[in-house]
Amino acid sequence: MNRHPQILSVHLFLLKEGKILLQLRKNTGYMDGWWSVIAGHVEGRESATNAMIREAMEEAGIKLSREDLVLVHVMHRFENQERVDFFFSAIKWIGEPTIKEPNKAEALRWFELSKLPENIVPYVRQAIDLGLLKGQIYSEFGWEKT
Repeated sequence: MNRHPQILSVHLFLLKEGKILLQLRKNTGYMDGWWSVIAGHVEGRESATNAMIREAMEEAGIKLSREDLVLVHVMHRFENQERVDFFFSAIKWIGEPTIKEPNKAEALRWFELSKLPENIVPYVRQAIDLGLLKGQIYSEFGWEKT
């Protein structure tokens, strides 16, 4: 049997009054100039929940607790590599979200869920549509191109 490791990522749907927090990517080499969410990779010997808490602090300067995170979607994605993405939502946190990695994010803005910008990273848009808005726990992205 041919097994290979997966790259694990976490993504945060930070929600407030019918709005979601998005950040504009820059200088990353992937979808720069497109809106995405606070996100990052799960490190070795780190749980997905702990990775989400760490990434929220590193990227936006906010403190999340495990109890305030809800897993809303899991995606098995293929974009040049296989990835498994965990999408969490939170409606409670401590601190005001700010750009803590200005070399990777150009802007941070709240958008109405009903009026999202056109240029959202496509797999993130799918997770918002299916996971957050429709309650579908799992989807796949990019496999039709393999």
